[in-house]
Amino acid sequence: MRTILVLVGLIIIISCVLILVRTWTPRRTQELPPADNPREILKRRYAAGEIDEDEYLRRMSGLSQDW
Repeated sequence: MRTILVLVGLIIIISCVLILVRTWTPRRTQELPPADNPREILKRRYAAGEIDEDEYLRRMSGLSQDW
């Protein structure tokens, strides 16, 4: 009977620890901007010098239009 209580206690403790670890672990996916966002891609390309300001503004205005 005593070993059953010890095993049940261990299972409860392990379960609680696992729940606490999951809730305390920061979620990185919420912090990162989506890489597939066209505006973010344009910003990176402009910052890297791949496109000039005119091209950047032209493409951003194209993304702002409702099609």
